[in-house]
Amino acid sequence: MNKLKILALGTVVAMFAVTGCNDDFVSTKPLNEVPSEDVWKDPGLSQAFVTDIYNGLGNGGFDEQMLASLTDEAMFTHPGRGINTITESRSNPADIGWVNNTLNWTSMYQRIRACNLAIENLETPQFENTGQIQASVLQGEAYFMRAYFYHQLLRYYGGVPIVDRSYKLGETDYTIARNTFAECVDFIVADCDKAAQLLDDKTMPSGRTSETAALALKARVLLYAASDLHDQAKAATKSTLLSSFQNYDLLGYSSGSQTERWQKAKDAAKAVVDLGLGYSFNLAAPVSATEGTANYANIALAKNGGERELIFARYFINAKDEGGAWVGRNNGPNGYHNWAGNTPIQNLVDDYEMMDGTAFDWDNPDHAAAPYTDRDPRMDATILRDGSPWKPRTADAAGKDPYNEIQTGQYQIVNSSGSVVSYFGLDTRQSSIEDWNGTRTGYYMKKFIDPNPAIVDQNTRQQIPWPFLRYTEAVLNYIEACIELGEEAEAITWLNQIRFRAGMPAVVDAGAVLRDRYRNERRVELAYEEHRYHDARRWMIASETLGQKAGRISITATLKAGKDVKIYRYDPDNYNYKYEPLDIDPGIENRLWLDKMYFLPIHRDEINRNDKLDQNPGYESQ
Repeated sequence: MNKLKILALGTVVAMFAVTGCNDDFVSTKPLNEVPSEDVWKDPGLSQAFVTDIYNGLGNGGFDEQMLASLTDEAMFTHPGRGINTITESRSNPADIGWVNNTLNWTSMYQRIRACNLAIENLETPQFENTGQIQASVLQGEAYFMRAYFYHQLLRYYGGVPIVDRSYKLGETDYTIARNTFAECVDFIVADCDKAAQLLDDKTMPSGRTSETAALALKARVLLYAASDLHDQAKAATKSTLLSSFQNYDLLGYSSGSQTERWQKAKDAAKAVVDLGLGYSFNLAAPVSATEGTANYANIALAKNGGERELIFARYFINAKDEGGAWVGRNNGPNGYHNWAGNTPIQNLVDDYEMMDGTAFDWDNPDHAAAPYTDRDPRMDATILRDGSPWKPRTADAAGKDPYNEIQTGQYQIVNSSGSVVSYFGLDTRQSSIEDWNGTRTGYYMKKFIDPNPAIVDQNTRQQIPWPFLRYTEAVLNYIEACIELGEEAEAITWLNQIRFRAGMPAVVDAGAVLRDRYRNERRVELAYEEHRYHDARRWMIASETLGQKAGRISITATLKAGKDVKIYRYDPDNYNYKYEPLDIDPGIENRLWLDKMYFLPIHRDEINRNDKLDQNPGYESQ
């Protein structure tokens, strides 16, 4: 071993002796690295730097564990993965539980630093603008991305330190206090305005930001800022914990007019609405139920005109490192060899209205006997439930289900000896196929999963984009601001446009009833799009929504007299169906809401590194 070391060292010394006078050898730059001073002199390298900032968006909302499973939309099927440390209110500053990179404090600030570097170095470009690479456009993208990352921090943590420059080595102090919530809102809005001035929708390719995206993000941030959670007087009446917090300026506004904030939100949303970008608006009456389901599916899949809804999206290709392209495998039925990750819960299913616009009610015998009949058409585009037609089964299951229908119940059939026997469907946790991946709720996610039979979800990536910002969200933001300002006629006009597209009748409500109808409309229209978690918190209805026990459905089908069925399929002519809504076993997930969950805790490591950071309420002594 010693001889080998000596030989290696001698070889290096000899090489240096031979080449020591060769300046080219000594000055050779690493082939896999680019000096920072060179990046901003070259338009291609500058563009590559800014493009890399988009990687901070991760998979969009298509992570294996989705934000929907922190809400009354869904639950994550597999325990022990960290996500239920939040749903069960067990998060603390040392172990927050599930936190993906798009809301991770450290990750966001790393991306913000990259934005700051780009903004600073592109202020006075060191290269000539060439073709599609314009220094001003790259700077506009950096402004937008900085606004987006700060908005992520703001809506999870409240006010955060505003760092608007890149720190240098050797500075005397790197610690910084949190800015107020209002200061953060103003900063984000200013960045959105700058981005909008520098960007042009006509020249920005899909997947990159644009002027409209900047306006839409501004509208969202101002809507949140106007909401009750961020108004101290309103929040104090709904939460003892928040009313006693001494630094409420970190969480919202302790002064000023909430009405004025709603007006700003309305004006910002109207600027987007007036662009008229959406899909299938301006209808005079509801479309048919079939058309309503198709319209909603087109929007979710960004196909057949539905792509017009997208303002800013994360696109995917069939490539090895595209984790978000596995949304079908991650969430599809176990009877198709998928993983059943984020399954819809009964709480969401129950909130879809009947086709006549009335509420679904388990106490209504007709509703209880056929809970999936005559429901809001968006439900069938969002949720796979017992009897839903789906893709062809794989070869090992095709003989058991030649009809290609979701099976999440327990059914009777007549076996070869003529006896009536019961068996569990292929998509249950008692299935003959990967029972450990079966749903616990009786439902599966359908929205965002490509129904193309050629895409076998267990081994084929799909290419459905994730909608960070879409036109209908801006319309809903406008409607909400109008309601809060008392402009109900205008709100109803736009609310009915969304409903008509889905095949639902007009609403004619007023006051608190109209507000509740709007909130439910937003719930079902934006399901699985990472809005419910934030909406329930900013409306301060989280205790009765996010804190509810997660619900499931139990389905049993018994053969009618004289019926002889050898291979099961959904058929009310052959079967009597019983539907029973139940709570998820508390041993699987026992949801609990505590008011500290209105904001996430700042991780203890960050507090230890920066003694100027104040912790969020409810976590100070942990």
